[in-house]
Amino acid sequence: MQVQEDLLQSLLKQYFGFTSFRPFQREIMRDFLAGRDVVALLPTGGGKSLCFQLPALARPGLTIVVSPLIALMKDQVDALRAAGVPATFLNSSIDSAEGRSRLRGLHNGEYRLLYVAPERLLLSGFIEDLRRWNVNSFAIDEAHCISEWGHDFRPEYRQIASLRDKFPAIPMMALTATATSRVRDDIINQLHLQNPASYQASFNRPNLTYRVSPKSGAYEQALKFIESREKESGIIYCQSRKSAENVAAKLVADGIKAAPYHAGLESGQRGRAQEAFLRDQVRVICATIAFGMGINKPNVRYVIHYDLPKNVEGYYQETGRAGRDGLPSECLLLFSPSDRIKYSQFIDEKPDPKEREIARSQLESIVHYAESAACRRKFLLDYFGESMPDENCGGCDNCHAPRETWDGTLAAQKLLSCVYRIQEKGSFSVGMAHVVEVLTGAATEKIRKWGHDTLSTYGIGKEHNRADWGAIGRELVRLGFLRQNADRFNVLELTPDGRAALKTRQKITLTRPMKAPVQTKDRAGDIECDELLFEKLRQLRKRLAEERDVPSYIIFSDVALRQMARNYPQTQAEFARISGVGEKKLAEFSEVFTYEVVAHLGSNPKRSFTESRLPASAEPKYKILSSTVQQSVALLNSGKTIAQIASARGFVPNTIYTHIAEAIEAGQPVNAGALLDSNARREIEAAFQKFGYANLSGAVDSLGGRYGYGELRIFRALAQTKPRDLPN
Repeated sequence: MQVQEDLLQSLLKQYFGFTSFRPFQREIMRDFLAGRDVVALLPTGGGKSLCFQLPALARPGLTIVVSPLIALMKDQVDALRAAGVPATFLNSSIDSAEGRSRLRGLHNGEYRLLYVAPERLLLSGFIEDLRRWNVNSFAIDEAHCISEWGHDFRPEYRQIASLRDKFPAIPMMALTATATSRVRDDIINQLHLQNPASYQASFNRPNLTYRVSPKSGAYEQALKFIESREKESGIIYCQSRKSAENVAAKLVADGIKAAPYHAGLESGQRGRAQEAFLRDQVRVICATIAFGMGINKPNVRYVIHYDLPKNVEGYYQETGRAGRDGLPSECLLLFSPSDRIKYSQFIDEKPDPKEREIARSQLESIVHYAESAACRRKFLLDYFGESMPDENCGGCDNCHAPRETWDGTLAAQKLLSCVYRIQEKGSFSVGMAHVVEVLTGAATEKIRKWGHDTLSTYGIGKEHNRADWGAIGRELVRLGFLRQNADRFNVLELTPDGRAALKTRQKITLTRPMKAPVQTKDRAGDIECDELLFEKLRQLRKRLAEERDVPSYIIFSDVALRQMARNYPQTQAEFARISGVGEKKLAEFSEVFTYEVVAHLGSNPKRSFTESRLPASAEPKYKILSSTVQQSVALLNSGKTIAQIASARGFVPNTIYTHIAEAIEAGQPVNAGALLDSNARREIEAAFQKFGYANLSGAVDSLGGRYGYGELRIFRALAQTKPRDLPN
């Protein structure tokens, strides 16, 4: 066993240039090499591909990778070849002569990995070829596509199950970044996996910031966001093909290099748009969900959802295409309640009742995410069955600036009572829209037909408009007072908690609607480096990539370039210590990159940096803070403790910590000295030195519970800025 692990460690550095594994990679490879079926749920950017690529190099024979998209195959094979790995793919994008050449190579045992689409498994003679090629394992990428409960169900994936019957002794690995427990169980059943080892890494992407903004002039909102992020790459997801084309055209007219991508475009046009984006010739891709599955562009710095996604799984996967290199990236969702109505109409047109049931359930979940006032990261983790101990992640709009609450007891009583009276009168329930119409006194045919205009709750809610009542109703669903029965066309029903609240007139606190947040460019957690040298290295990388006709990141990631611009490698030995430098890249690129570093130092001084991943920051600008933050700061400066402030204001302590950290980052006068003693500062600093300022969870865990997220945010804010002292 140790010999095998030593071999994997050696191959990891030799081919991929890394010295350590990510969570669960080593265990997954161990079980797979032992001949066991494996299910691996790893987040986007979590290193799924390496789990089957490295074992393919550790034993003789051929690994078959089933992949859903031509672009995904080419992208991964290009990266493998650049690292010196013998890999290829077979699909319709190659001509017959090239196909014959690759088949000869497969017959001669020249490759270790072969990527194919699921449809090829049924082609005449292909199974016989597999028997001759000494296949040692199967890897099923994007395995959620096999489940009708998955967000991207593809019927052709069901054909993969035939592999188990034809090759019962060959291990199979199923990999996905987005799967609930229900989808995971379906994957196991559909693929006929035999007692599989199951691994699920954390779905948390700490480098991503999540924001939801009310849609109000969507194009202007997107343009402002993009213009504030000069030179950075991003993806805009649109609901329709027409919208994707219109947004791209407007961006081009406004001087932004952009291109559309959707399934309605001619394949050559899609391919050119994708290549231009991968090579940084286009900054922004405006796409439908047809774009992005498995695309390994590591330096996507933001993802904008121009329209509401259809489900949480799709949203999570699409936002996961940002920040694959681990550097800070942003996810912005533009939300309008009208999007929900539009999607509901599409769902009603589906002929299959089961499809409607699944689609309604998925739609309500993503609407709850968009409208929720709670931590967005916690919502996502809860959805995928993972708990987050902290209620405040510090990396979403709701945690950064908690929304205002109000006493919604009277409104809740009216709505809950209306649901009860409707059910009582007719012994049947209705949907949210009808309840709202009764509350606001609408004179519809259904209301008259069912006699709902005679109810005591008819017209008692005219103080709110229909949109506001809809938002109140959905929040009561999120709070557990109501439920929407997906099996019965999403009718509203009182829960036991709702009946109790109605009977006892329980106080219910509701949340004010969202307000558009001030957009800021948050680079916390970036790698501090010599930015001038970094730009020179970027240009060198671009030139080398163009010479080799590959995307820039195939040469080196932004992370690797920033490490070069930080550590100034001037010899081959120093260059070999850069993350991502394997044997082939060391031989091919060390001379040209170290020359660039030496040339830079010939006319520029070498800069020194802190040991942490703390980004360089300019002197903080004094800014006006929200009233809720100012109240917390005022209480702290008056001598109150965090616990006392939280109790007095009705917040949890972590929210107060976030307020204080925000004030410190803004350069406001804060009495922060009482929050952390010298011993705490030393321990927290040591934790950040080890895990980096972007990895709060890792730092908190390493401290064994002695300090929480709040204390670490305060320390990070103090380390990044120089807050003004309090006046004497």
